[in-house]
Amino acid sequence: EVELVQSGGGSVQTGGSLKLSCAASGYTYCSYDMSWYRQAPGKEREFVSGIDYRGRTRYADSVNGRFTISEDSVSNTVYLEMNTLKPEDTAMYYCKTERPRDSVVPVPCRWPSFDHWGQGTQVTVSS
Repeated sequence: EVELVQSGGGSVQTGGSLKLSCAASGYTYCSYDMSWYRQAPGKEREFVSGIDYRGRTRYADSVNGRFTISEDSVSNTVYLEMNTLKPEDTAMYYCKTERPRDSVVPVPCRWPSFDHWGQGTQVTVSS
């Protein structure tokens, strides 16, 4: 159906930068949104950033101004550029397909579910 493959991540020091990628394959010829989530040890998974099928973006307050989400519609890849990283950004990061927030979209996805997740990418920021 739909597969999400993540790449990027790694370890950096405080203030450093990393860029994550999430490539979608399968039946992606429809309108869907994408989000990045993260989960730190002992904490619940939290929303980080999202981009809709029209390219509109949104961010969690904790990353706004430091992270940038973008997409390449040709390669069906979503990116998360992370700058000025802090130790509290340390987490496993996941990308996920999302049901569009708009009630009407150009090409509705006829997937059984929008619950498609990437495999996860570790980001570690040391002080």
